[in-house]
Amino acid sequence: MRRVAQPLLRRGPDLPPIRPLAQTKLAPGLSGQEGENRADRARRQISADSDLEAISCFLAEYDRSPGTARIYQRECERLMLWAVHECGKPLSSLTRQDFEGYLNFLADPQPAQRWCGPKANRASSAWRPFVGPLSESALLTAIAAINSLMGYLVDAGYLAGNPLGLIRQRRRKLALESLAPGSPSLAIGAGEPGSIERFLDADMWAAVTQAVENLPRDTPTRVDEYERLRFVCAMLYMLAPRAGELESHRMNSFQEERGLWWWHVTGKGAKRAKIPVPDDMIQALVRYRKYLGLTAVPKRSDTTPLLVGLRSRAPITARRLNQILKELFFRAADRLGPGQEHKAEKLRAASAHWGRHTGITAKVDAGIEERYVQKDARHSDRRTTQRYIHEEERRWHEEAQKQRLPWPRA
Repeated sequence: MRRVAQPLLRRGPDLPPIRPLAQTKLAPGLSGQEGENRADRARRQISADSDLEAISCFLAEYDRSPGTARIYQRECERLMLWAVHECGKPLSSLTRQDFEGYLNFLADPQPAQRWCGPKANRASSAWRPFVGPLSESALLTAIAAINSLMGYLVDAGYLAGNPLGLIRQRRRKLALESLAPGSPSLAIGAGEPGSIERFLDADMWAAVTQAVENLPRDTPTRVDEYERLRFVCAMLYMLAPRAGELESHRMNSFQEERGLWWWHVTGKGAKRAKIPVPDDMIQALVRYRKYLGLTAVPKRSDTTPLLVGLRSRAPITARRLNQILKELFFRAADRLGPGQEHKAEKLRAASAHWGRHTGITAKVDAGIEERYVQKDARHSDRRTTQRYIHEEERRWHEEAQKQRLPWPRA
């Protein structure tokens, strides 16, 4: 008979805080070597004897997609910590009912003082797995990540089945709720076409470009910051990359073929594509490279990172890029005048990924054919591209502006 795992920690108000998985000592029976859902070892396709080893194999599949890998690593760690601390089970013993409980837990992690806290370094005693309850959008992301993990472990012959896959009605309900008007996850990933809202319109983008041009350039470091941000904004607006792609790609991803320039990119799901590079983007590339002391255009052997640290000249991470852009968006928000407070508020909520949505939307607004926008955005489903097309709604909205409120101006 298989051993029944005992809870890692006793319950009660004096429980110690949760620590990162790497700092957590697993009690006997919680490694997953004898998990109740383990498949016949003759079926195993990966070299993994424990749940942690199996998760490592799963994460290794995304080593070329650092942004996706970070999200998956975070969600795998949260699930493992919950399994051992709250269920007293290894991951490979979780049942459908356990996963139902975990989804409820994600919406309200309790006890909050043990599981939630402000963002902190993982080495800090203040670190917690959660900042607070997950939004609907974050919950959908977590479910997708966990389902990918469980599906992989089944395909790899490590687990006998995927209990999360049985919770079909709950997952469908979440997807439908995420399409409700006003839902924060309406913008992306909800399963059915909806409009894209997480983008910067012409006024907001103008404020961003003005904020860049007004950056101080009185020291070499500040000039570095200005030139890098100028190039980042050009990339986002003209090529619509994901932040992780800017981190992982090198200058030789720009290649000339028969007199035409293309950006060769390996994106989400390790899918490879090439995107035409407009002349304005080539000029931005030449400017940035000359500033870095490089040749005007890259050779196939040029492995210089697309974005480099100001001092180290090493590639900056997607996380750091997001921080840089957040600072820029806050500066841009301050440039918006009276009557644009709602746009300023939206700018302050923007992140690096909004740049991708802005770039795709700009292609649609520029009149580029839908089929080419789909190729540029690397959307496998045409319906995803159609979320960015809202010309009829814009015309309708412009017509509505003809009606004015007969009220004295304050």
